[in-house]
Amino acid sequence: MAWITTDDLEEFLAAAGGFLRARPAQHTVLLTVTASLRASTRVFGAAPPEYGWWRAPDGRTAGAFLRTPPYPVLLSQMPGEAADDLAGVLVERERPTGGVNGGRAAAEAFAAGWQRRTGATARHGETNRLYRLGELTWPRPAPPGRARVAGPADRELLIEWYESFDRETSAHGGDHAGSVDDRLRYGGLTLWEVDGAIVSFAGVTRTIAGMARVAPVYTPQPLRGRGYAGAATAAVSGAALDSGAEEVLLFTDLANPTSNALYQRIGYRPVEDHLQLFFEPASSGQGAA
Repeated sequence: MAWITTDDLEEFLAAAGGFLRARPAQHTVLLTVTASLRASTRVFGAAPPEYGWWRAPDGRTAGAFLRTPPYPVLLSQMPGEAADDLAGVLVERERPTGGVNGGRAAAEAFAAGWQRRTGATARHGETNRLYRLGELTWPRPAPPGRARVAGPADRELLIEWYESFDRETSAHGGDHAGSVDDRLRYGGLTLWEVDGAIVSFAGVTRTIAGMARVAPVYTPQPLRGRGYAGAATAAVSGAALDSGAEEVLLFTDLANPTSNALYQRIGYRPVEDHLQLFFEPASSGQGAA
């Protein structure tokens, strides 16, 4: 049993791609992030990504992770011992991380291992519920306006709204311009317009292993409560299905009852919960046990 790490994306996908694709819904973030990194390594920030996979006793790949600083370590489904071992590997190699994101069991096992070895404390961030689209149901009554795919002329506004989304959700920055440019290249941003004014947008990832994920969805504060986000989400979800996605997914913050209710009205159904944990360094004079 061992972790193998690399900074070579193709090596990682050759070793762990089959494992990730076998359960595309549960591994949606790792699959879509690596697809974006294949298109542009600067999508998530200037620091180089790191990847790794865990070999079970029988030689199978049974876990994987990736890091795209400044974002937390992202975990696949994996045994608790693998998550704990990964924390040890990153500590031993002096690879600091501000947090971890993954299915609840794996995230908690990693955090426990990190805390035990470093003396850090962990605080809970968001608990995100993964939803899968069943039967798409358009909002009723539908808001005024229409959907259209974003183009280069919308770039600056979209970058501004990406930044606003991050501020409101306490996300970890990254290269917003790179993210918008990447989405524009494959038509991955859908706008909702009313009388020619853009009032909301919804993004969608590339389709990987038959799966696409809606993210992000944003409406400026003064325009909320009018149904625009629901309409944009329904439009981009339908577009993903029309382009060949077999399943369409999205995450919501469980602390936001409005968005959870909205997406269920559109036809999304719960799959599983993912947990974000953030690490605070040990206070002066405190260390690992």
